[in-house]
Amino acid sequence: MAKFKTIEILKSLSGKVCEHSDMYFANRYGTNYTGKICNPRNLEKDPYSADEIAARTKFASAQAAVKALSSEQKAAYAVAFKNQKKYKSLQGYMFAQEYAKLA
Repeated sequence: MAKFKTIEILKSLSGKVCEHSDMYFANRYGTNYTGKICNPRNLEKDPYSADEIAARTKFASAQAAVKALSSEQKAAYAVAFKNQKKYKSLQGYMFAQEYAKLA
């Protein structure tokens, strides 16, 4: 009896949908995502508000805190990560915990 193995014809795709947009496809941790950016924001006409700047700063601070973790702290997060089901990646779990500390 013959056996066959299927192949992925299209793994990812990116490019323009219209003259001023960008569409993307991604697969992260078994979940497929698509996104489209049409008419991107013009920061010269519409700069970031104070709330947006605060959110961006908080996000950057949380990311810096994750990068600054010691190996012992990362090991503790790895143990806690195995006992939860909400986050699909250790990196995402560590970021969420550090972000929550900033609130």
